[in-house]
Amino acid sequence: MVADREIVISRAIGAPRELVFEAFTQVRHLSRWWGPEGFTTTTRSFEFRAGGVWDFVMHGPDGTDYQEWITWSEIVPPERIAMVHGESRDDPNAFESVLTFEPAGEETRIVMRTVFPTKELRDEAVEKYHAIEGGEQTLRNLAAYVTELTGNGTTPNGTVPKGAEG
Repeated sequence: MVADREIVISRAIGAPRELVFEAFTQVRHLSRWWGPEGFTTTTRSFEFRAGGVWDFVMHGPDGTDYQEWITWSEIVPPERIAMVHGESRDDPNAFESVLTFEPAGEETRIVMRTVFPTKELRDEAVEKYHAIEGGEQTLRNLAAYVTELTGNGTTPNGTVPKGAEG
């Protein structure tokens, strides 16, 4: 049974799906919003493609560094990203996450479904690492970031969005 090994977090974000998806595709975006409140990110390497890796360190507000490693297992722009996330390439406790980006009128509903190898690892993530609150904060940071991008009249790549010309 998967239900006792998974965490599902979702949020409506007031931006077009393509823009929300794009915020995941480049490290210059990710480094601005990734992680719970108070965390910062230092990237060692980043390649956004199926089989590509994001090797990074998250710096907690208390000064603790967390080694992180993600490999992208599936990328279907702009609707789905699947990844394996652990501390390192060979982490036996790595977990799988699938993010879906669903258009919802003027907004985008992002759903983050994470499945852990065991119920115990899921429970530890929730109790010790506050995975649910952290996931909610991460999506809140993403929402604030893309809202900021849309508020200045340009998309992250510097082009003017369709319909916003002149």
